[in-house]
Amino acid sequence: MLALAAPPAALANWFSPEDDSGSPNATKIKTLYLITFILGMIIFFAVEGLLIYSLVKFRHRRRGGTTPAQIRGNTPLEVGWTLGAAGLLVILAVVTFIFLGGIKNPAASNSNGFVAEGKQDGMKFADDGSRGGGKLQFAAKDQAAPPGPANKHLEIRVNGQQYLWRFDYPGSQQVFSYHDLIVPTGTTVVLDITASDVAHSWWIPDLGGKADAIPGHTNHTWFRIDKPGSYWGNCAEFCGENHADMTARVTAVTPDQYRAWLTKQAADIKQSQALLSLARKTRGAGATP
Repeated sequence: MLALAAPPAALANWFSPEDDSGSPNATKIKTLYLITFILGMIIFFAVEGLLIYSLVKFRHRRRGGTTPAQIRGNTPLEVGWTLGAAGLLVILAVVTFIFLGGIKNPAASNSNGFVAEGKQDGMKFADDGSRGGGKLQFAAKDQAAPPGPANKHLEIRVNGQQYLWRFDYPGSQQVFSYHDLIVPTGTTVVLDITASDVAHSWWIPDLGGKADAIPGHTNHTWFRIDKPGSYWGNCAEFCGENHADMTARVTAVTPDQYRAWLTKQAADIKQSQALLSLARKTRGAGATP
């Protein structure tokens, strides 16, 4: 009990998943969890209370007491708790399906969010060759739109690698980052998650549920952050000896700051590539036959 009570981080938000970001899906996950938790606690304390009452009320008294009557069965009681348990399962199933759509399907971006919809305007991803091909890869226009209403979404590719995360941003310029995912506030961000080596798991507790990163397969999740801030997470699937070091941080900035960051990041990448190319040419020219 002391070990569980000592580290609050291990208990997330003490009694529920974390939800400091205000992302709609994270809020619905927390609400659904609390409903299930409260119902579970009611049943738990009712059963344990009845058990303790029975142990005390009908305990055998060695001195002068009469032997309690032996009850072999109670059909109404047995039918009652069977129907009660079945009814509780129906309630939980109905409530779950009520919340499931809002958890799975991306909500709309806010009116002041960053305007982007890769499926509709042919937005493309630039590729530096680390994912294969070494050329621009365009999103197929005949693919299905992200689930949910046709709202403005910012679609970002996430690739798990031992032992870091790579993020590829849509746009006409090549923009990617490692470890830090930069997103605009008020904007629904849809993540296409995969891996290039072994199984990983993307998890930022404040932003909703976990999503596995599996080589050769793409999973999806989403979130929306309405206020600037940073949110930390870890790889939630043991992926090797440095698994504990595979952390990630999502930083939400204003749409104007996001546009400025994209421009600077693209320029920095081009400069780094030019310097690398120059260094290779220099080494090649100075090499002896």
